[in-house]
Amino acid sequence: MSRQRLGQHYLHDLGWRKRILATLPLAANQTWIEIGPGHGEMTQLLLGEGRRVVAVEADQSLAEGLRASRDGQANEWPGLEIVTADVLATNIADLATGTIHIYGNLPYYITSPILHHLFRWAAHIASIHIVIQLEVAERIAARPGVRDYGYLSTLCQFYAQPKIALRIPPGAFRPPPKVKSALVGMTLPGEQANLNIVGESEEKQFLEFVQNCFSQKRKTLRNNLLAIATDKKIHEALEAAALRPDARAEQLALAQFAALFGLVTR
Repeated sequence: MSRQRLGQHYLHDLGWRKRILATLPLAANQTWIEIGPGHGEMTQLLLGEGRRVVAVEADQSLAEGLRASRDGQANEWPGLEIVTADVLATNIADLATGTIHIYGNLPYYITSPILHHLFRWAAHIASIHIVIQLEVAERIAARPGVRDYGYLSTLCQFYAQPKIALRIPPGAFRPPPKVKSALVGMTLPGEQANLNIVGESEEKQFLEFVQNCFSQKRKTLRNNLLAIATDKKIHEALEAAALRPDARAEQLALAQFAALFGLVTR
């Protein structure tokens, strides 16, 4: 399947590529995993200073093109490894040892599944920088009390500290997308480090709980949580957490979700 059919738009503008590069936490001898390198628009800029770059490309013809560039110009592509694979079917820990950084120009329609997948290896990742649709970037970075704040916001902020680093116009890409784009930078760990959520099993339960809280955004927490607890228990938990009976998920910070999780499920 072609990259365009996969929703990929290539960063052809060198000026914008250099602006993106300037935001990345580059240092000597790091390991970077690049998702969707395409023709290598950012790949060669990531290389240098002893950095190792593992480029994960799902399109076989593009991966072969990168190999040809690397093999034909070895001096200009040092430290590059190319993996032909779908990142969603890839064990990130098998690609690199030690602390890793991730960069990707992601197909817009699978941003959320890719992030869910990457966060499985959050303990190994120092940073994630992704070019995505601006609308999704705003949801990821949204804080409690604003319209864009939702489950994706809490998921990303549980594992990382996201911020919108750059807003990128359609003209920076070929072909130009019909939407605006953004570079989101995430430093790990996120708020997880400050919450009493311990172990992989409890992490999963907590995130499922938060997802339940957001299941119908127009409804109150009390209504959404009836799927997993009695009305009496929910009422008591809201009161113990100093939350109004008509509180909604979009009003809660992660620490409040964690407190409510403990009261409702334990």
